[in-house]
Amino acid sequence: MSRIGKAPIEIPGGVTITVSADNVVTVKGPKGELSQRLDGDITVSQEDGKLLVVRPSEQKRHKALHGLYRSLLNNMVKGVTEGYKLQQELVGVGYRASNTGNTLDLVLGYSHHYVFELPKEIKVTTTADKGKNPTIILESIDKQLLGQVAAKIRSLRAPEPYKGKGIKFVGEVLRRKAGKSAAKK
Repeated sequence: MSRIGKAPIEIPGGVTITVSADNVVTVKGPKGELSQRLDGDITVSQEDGKLLVVRPSEQKRHKALHGLYRSLLNNMVKGVTEGYKLQQELVGVGYRASNTGNTLDLVLGYSHHYVFELPKEIKVTTTADKGKNPTIILESIDKQLLGQVAAKIRSLRAPEPYKGKGIKFVGEVLRRKAGKSAAKK
């Protein structure tokens, strides 16, 4: 049995979970509401404050979906109670980030600005303290959407291995390379 799939999901107070007839699970909590369509074979049941995900057989496909849907449902429960937060740092001379509402304006050393319109589910803030790298802070209840948007922003200028210039996650350790050796005389 899947170790992830068989673990029950604790349902905190203030969270309601409903499963519709066509296997769509809706999670409502203090921060918002999320829904996810499950495969028709996977069943979800609630028992004394816990959510259980059950698979019908030991087929490879069912085993894969069992752990996947349990993780997705757990992320939804955590999202509507606590929410998710990602921080990205701009490393490089002249790199800047600013936002107006949900529009992110990035200066990344190219001849033009990148203006990035974020989905309404994501809240963005930017900081630019003197002596520190500019930071982009993304917050949302949907972990999947948050990761996808953060990856898209990072892809605009991925960190390079020599000086580390680019957009990186706060706390991310980059693999650095040594530059060219001095010319032999």
